[in-house]
Amino acid sequence: MKKEERKEKEQYLKGIVNNLPESPGCYQYLDEGSTIIYVGKAKNLKRRVSSYFNKEQQTLKTKLLVSKICDIRYIVVNSEADALLLENNLIKQHKPRYNVLLKDDKTYPSICITNDYFPKLFKTRQIVPGAGKYFGPYTNATALNALLKLIKELYPLRTCTLKITPETVREGKFSACLEHQINNCSAPCIGCISHQEYHKQIEEITAILRGNIRPLQETLITEMRSAAAELRFEDAQKIKERYELIENFRTRSEVVSSSLNNLDVFSIESDEKSAFINFLHITNGCINQAFTLEYKKRLDESDEELLSLAIVEMRERFGSNAPEIIIPFEMEIPLQGVTLTLPQRGEKAHLLSLSKLNVKQYRADRLKQEEKLNPEQKSVRLMKEIQEALHLEKLPIVIESFDNSNLQGDDAVAACVVFVKLKPSKKDYRKYTIKTVTGADDYASMREVVRRRYTRSIAEGTTLPNLIIADGGKGQIEAIRSVTEDELHLNIPIVGLVKDGKHRTSELIIGSTGQSIGLKQHTALFRLMTQIQDEVHRFAITFHRDVRSKRQTASELDTIKGIGEKSKQALLKHFKSVKRIREASIEEVAAIIGKAKAGIVLENLKEKI
Repeated sequence: MKKEERKEKEQYLKGIVNNLPESPGCYQYLDEGSTIIYVGKAKNLKRRVSSYFNKEQQTLKTKLLVSKICDIRYIVVNSEADALLLENNLIKQHKPRYNVLLKDDKTYPSICITNDYFPKLFKTRQIVPGAGKYFGPYTNATALNALLKLIKELYPLRTCTLKITPETVREGKFSACLEHQINNCSAPCIGCISHQEYHKQIEEITAILRGNIRPLQETLITEMRSAAAELRFEDAQKIKERYELIENFRTRSEVVSSSLNNLDVFSIESDEKSAFINFLHITNGCINQAFTLEYKKRLDESDEELLSLAIVEMRERFGSNAPEIIIPFEMEIPLQGVTLTLPQRGEKAHLLSLSKLNVKQYRADRLKQEEKLNPEQKSVRLMKEIQEALHLEKLPIVIESFDNSNLQGDDAVAACVVFVKLKPSKKDYRKYTIKTVTGADDYASMREVVRRRYTRSIAEGTTLPNLIIADGGKGQIEAIRSVTEDELHLNIPIVGLVKDGKHRTSELIIGSTGQSIGLKQHTALFRLMTQIQDEVHRFAITFHRDVRSKRQTASELDTIKGIGEKSKQALLKHFKSVKRIREASIEEVAAIIGKAKAGIVLENLKEKI
């Protein structure tokens, strides 16, 4: 866009903003194609819309949105509550690009009771308007199946596709099927149950699905006592069995308190990209409905904005008119006739904790699913966590770690392991035999290894690490820093891994500041750092053992020409020592390596006596 066109657009938008009313309403931003790209609500339209064009308050995402705005429309309403409801409807209708994206998993099943003369009940994943009453959706398949099983045991409803009418029943057009013969269907098609009695069962099922179980139980107790008083003991027993089934189902539900009725509970968990919002509905002391929604953020929306949007959406979706809403923090939602409660203790606080537990579990499950589909996502997330914790300028894509190993100064070696995107890159591992240090001087050995490592990297132009991890504290960090910064003039962040009294990794020390960061066990960061520390230690120890073993197994056989490694190992395995080989007869030695080699071995060994 040319400078003149940009200036003309700014003047046009400024004119609209200056003339906006100071009333509640919804505003819509349109792009150059007259497509709605953002919808918002406001208690004061002029003040709210003006804030978008205040450069001091703009975030990067807001700047991007503002750069796309070519026109502004608005709708004035009577109250902030109306603005909230209108915003929800406009977002669902237009799906603006820069509004939060509702990731609504429509594959969750619901229960449908059809509008037929003799209704059917079934589980479905498709909502067909006008087809019947829908209950759900249910996120917990186990709970849904248990509910369906209970209803089937209590009420043998029809499952067929027959179009049953009063006329077809009177005319006897249908015959009983196998489902009726095995007591799974009450056979309304042949008049075994009246229309009135069938619909009474449907009403009881509806009460169960809505969580209104207690009145139903009271009715069953009354019917059971009445049947017993009339000496209809078989009927009384059947009613008792129905009562016990309902009671068992109720006790398996999350029971809070019989004094709590018709409550909504909301909680939220969010990060820079997404927000997860959990909804619980309480009826007669039981959790009757539970659902979690995910919103994808577009403009750094606050938790309060997202939660107010979700409260309107969920209450509308589930038809809730609860007069009290339990919320996780202080906020204002302009809903008439609704009380907002932030509980500190008691049953309501327990409900809020339960909602928070659900939303955290849902968020963890979604992260696991995403990481299975995209394994690199977990690595990137953990690298960002390391970057933030250690205040690194770049993501630690390449991490190198060093460790020394010696036995009282003998056979001194060192090792370097490399992790690329948090995975071991074994082809880049390196072993070093200490050449310039005498005795057990770990700091001098570390300086030698680091100098050799990065002098060669600079000469060959290979990739330098984004982070160096020392297996030790401030002394090891300073040994590495003195080489990388003072000698080689490299700017590579260094951290040290420190162990506690039980020899467990307990904290990180940042080389540049000396700041100590505690590592919580069982976290992903702790497991990664422990893995790196264990890997470099294993690699160094294994190399040290190999060097020491090779020196210890060196013998006079090594200097005999014509005797290779296999022959040497075969002789030592059989005779156990050079002394026994020397004392053996030529026949005994020949039996192991052949007569020609046996002669050479014994001749050379006897010359060295």
